[in-house]
Amino acid sequence: MEKHHKFSIWYVVLGIWVVLLIHNYLVSVLAIHTIPYSEFLNLVKENKVTEVAISENQIQGRMVTGTSSQEKGEAFKTVRVDPEISALLDQHDIIFKGEIESTFLRSLFSWVFPLLLFFGVWYFLMKRMTGQQPGFMTLGKNRAKIYVEDDLNVRFEDAAGVDEAKQELMEVIEFLKEPAKFTELGGKMPRGILLVGAPGTGKTLLAKAVAGESHVPFFSMSGSEFVEMFVGLGAARVRDLFVQAKQKAPCIIFIDELDALGKARGMSGIGGHDEREQTLNQLLVEMDGFDPQVGVILMAATNRPEILDPALLRPGRFDRNILVDRPDKKGREEILKVHLKKIKASKNLDLATLAGMTPGMVGADLANLVNEAALLAVRRKKKTVGMSEFEEAVERVMAGLEKKNRLINPREKEIVAYHELGHATVALSLPGTDPVQKISIIPRGIAALGYTMQVPTEDRFLMSKTELLNKIATLLGGRAAEEIVFEDISTGAHNDLAKATDIARSMVKEYGMSDKIGHVYFAREKRSPFLDTYMNTGGDYSEAIAELIDQEVKEIINVQYAKAKTILKEKRGLLDKAAKILLEKEKIDGEDLKALMEESVKGKEAGQS
Repeated sequence: MEKHHKFSIWYVVLGIWVVLLIHNYLVSVLAIHTIPYSEFLNLVKENKVTEVAISENQIQGRMVTGTSSQEKGEAFKTVRVDPEISALLDQHDIIFKGEIESTFLRSLFSWVFPLLLFFGVWYFLMKRMTGQQPGFMTLGKNRAKIYVEDDLNVRFEDAAGVDEAKQELMEVIEFLKEPAKFTELGGKMPRGILLVGAPGTGKTLLAKAVAGESHVPFFSMSGSEFVEMFVGLGAARVRDLFVQAKQKAPCIIFIDELDALGKARGMSGIGGHDEREQTLNQLLVEMDGFDPQVGVILMAATNRPEILDPALLRPGRFDRNILVDRPDKKGREEILKVHLKKIKASKNLDLATLAGMTPGMVGADLANLVNEAALLAVRRKKKTVGMSEFEEAVERVMAGLEKKNRLINPREKEIVAYHELGHATVALSLPGTDPVQKISIIPRGIAALGYTMQVPTEDRFLMSKTELLNKIATLLGGRAAEEIVFEDISTGAHNDLAKATDIARSMVKEYGMSDKIGHVYFAREKRSPFLDTYMNTGGDYSEAIAELIDQEVKEIINVQYAKAKTILKEKRGLLDKAAKILLEKEKIDGEDLKALMEESVKGKEAGQS
């Protein structure tokens, strides 16, 4: 990564000081001393003059003095008084001539060199201050990074877990390799291909893989690089980008983060003539103007397709959308195989189990997971990365860094233990919940004093009403355990309450799972399909409906909280026994807790019989 140094006035002061020193040195070395004519005559009589040049009014030459360090002597000049001096010079064997040596070059060198040095220092400092910022004459040039065939070593085999997207893009590669095959029947390739998906799913990697497979130049540029403070620069860069691409056709233009450039017009609130909208208009014009048969394919990527301008998405522009979705379990396994090639992994590594432990993770998350596991193996001074390092890396990525040195008083530690066991006990007691893998009371991350790790056995795309209600009960199990054991509650359940309330509100407003509200959709907010954010707030319903929604959400929370309390009261003995073990070991595996629960059930059955 290039370093940019901050400009300082001391650089200028230092440069001026150096220039003055050099100038003074040159003046002292190259200067010609003026001496009186009488002193000149004495020097001649003492044989200290080596050579002279005589004109009508001036004598110039070199003399040898005690301080002179030059072989020829120190330069001097004097005003000529005696016109009959040749006899005296000849008497002392002094070389003399009738013209004065020119001092123009010497004077020029003594002044021009310091000026050149000063401007050189100034140029160097300005270049360091501005880094790689373009000059005024290059403001309208595009800043696209151009990758030629030798630079792109990315292939489709490097992009795992996105098989459907790769199948869609194979057609693009065939067109770039054999365009005549498609034009014979009059067919045309899509002018623009939009890759849509969550952050980290591999959209940019796929675009590079298309260029690498088809062996064509690849123009890569971010949408934000088009937009500048000066009006017109972004449009100029768009024009220049398409001109260069046509010159190097067949090629691929890739615009990353298209939403920075292609946001729907009129959303900025500045008006219709701001720089971003002019840049977008120019892009629309260029996409209409270029011939797809030339061999220029325009690709773009975004994770916010809902805010793009409709004019970009109409047929004839970005007329093919390719979804780069989160990988499923098989896809995650393939991605892990790709990243495991870069590290020394243990031979008995269970990739299927590891892929099952990482639901919802995308390619970037899995790459980070493999790297974290490798770093853990280095810390433990192991020669290969084993399953234990990967399990620890999963916990580290999902829950945060383990903080064993954080001091927690015994009372708080006991509360955390019962809280986490409350989650785990309710989860093990209800059907349809994710299996409990581990319970820990070691602080992790920013604010987590403990955590209960639940890992699904398979990828789920639908959830029933019963499963959602049981999930809410599991989230409320920690607060319920605190109330049962300590007859008091703490602030540790704030994150659980937020998640439970969000699920309950979605059940009422989005999923139609409320008997009083009915099968009506009230969530009018535009939610991004790939980001958990709302574009705006408010809903198109009356205050009476809003009050009813609040009542239904509260009712769902209260009922599930009562269910969690009932379960934990029945299993109070298990709760106390497991808490004692957890306080001693600080960690309990899910299987151990399940075995304790089975023993508790058998003990109760034996007591009843």
